[in-house]
Amino acid sequence: MRLVLARVGALMMMAMSSGAVQAEAGCDKACLEEIMGQYRAAYLAHDVSAAPFADHVRFTENNIEMAFPDASWDTVTEEVGTALTLSDPQTGQAAAFMAINQSEIPGYLAVRLKIENRKITEVEHMLSTKRNLSSPPTPFAEPKDFVRPADRAAPVPQARRNSREELLSLGDGYFQTLENNIGEIRNTRFAPDAIRYENGMIFGDIEKDFRLGRYAFNNKVRRVPILVDEERGISLFRGFIDHKGVLADYTLTDGTPRRSIFREPHSWALLEMFKIQGGMITGVEATFITAPYNATSPWGPDNGK
Repeated sequence: MRLVLARVGALMMMAMSSGAVQAEAGCDKACLEEIMGQYRAAYLAHDVSAAPFADHVRFTENNIEMAFPDASWDTVTEEVGTALTLSDPQTGQAAAFMAINQSEIPGYLAVRLKIENRKITEVEHMLSTKRNLSSPPTPFAEPKDFVRPADRAAPVPQARRNSREELLSLGDGYFQTLENNIGEIRNTRFAPDAIRYENGMIFGDIEKDFRLGRYAFNNKVRRVPILVDEERGISLFRGFIDHKGVLADYTLTDGTPRRSIFREPHSWALLEMFKIQGGMITGVEATFITAPYNATSPWGPDNGK
């Protein structure tokens, strides 16, 4: 476990080397979340003057870097339901998971902001709509019907709160388990009633599926931690899941025969968060899109981890 913690800690240091900047600027948790609220309002209004942007903003949507503002900043028409806001004063970052409409096009949007001297300097979007799904399609539920469990936004009681290092380690253990899944649970734990949402679709029995080896077709899971909300007990990761497409038939640990749905090189790109209480993952939420095989993120460092 110490080796796992050290590894994850090293990844966090590489991914967030400028984290001390925000603490010096005095933007605490409330400040970060207020700025995220301003960002969401500005985004919906297509009005950059409605939020505190720096003179230069680095912007990506679905791992493509472009001038700011562009992409869904021009097309978003509505925010659907209730957003989940996360914040990490140690690194000066805020994030939000939400559902949106672009006219009649529904989608799931995950946003990460970097905030320095109370100005937004980085904007990262991961936006999943039916357009950017592929065959085999990733799950996609209607956003208007999506209701997030109330505990996701709630602070974790002190008695059940985990350290920053543990939040990172347990989240990374999820990805260790997902990669070359053969029925082992690797360096993480799940609550019996843990629920995962992928683009709004519910997956129960998280541990059961892992122990069955259902995801044997995942050849590589590249990921990097990008934010920790210690009060809410949430760690957030950016990542890719790579499928080489060479696995055809395989057998679950209970003897059930399966056939892989991935029969050509393929990757998913994702932003995925883990709610953790009492040393166990109690909930997962992810925004997934398809990506070119072995794609990388312009934010890095996330290739080969």
